[in-house]
Amino acid sequence: MTRVQLTEKELDEFKVGDPFTLTTVLAVLAVAVMTVIVYKLFTSNEGKTVVPGGWTFQWK
Repeated sequence: MTRVQLTEKELDEFKVGDPFTLTTVLAVLAVAVMTVIVYKLFTSNEGKTVVPGGWTFQWK
């Protein structure tokens, strides 16, 4: 593998934080969805809930 030194312009265009930002947003979204599902399960009388999109979750 050969190494190529980047120019100053190429270094300025390189964004380091983009993958971390996307990962953080997806992680927060996943936690939010799970929080809603768990809340609906605990507040339902029968231990079953349906979220929009037809997803069904049951507490057995």
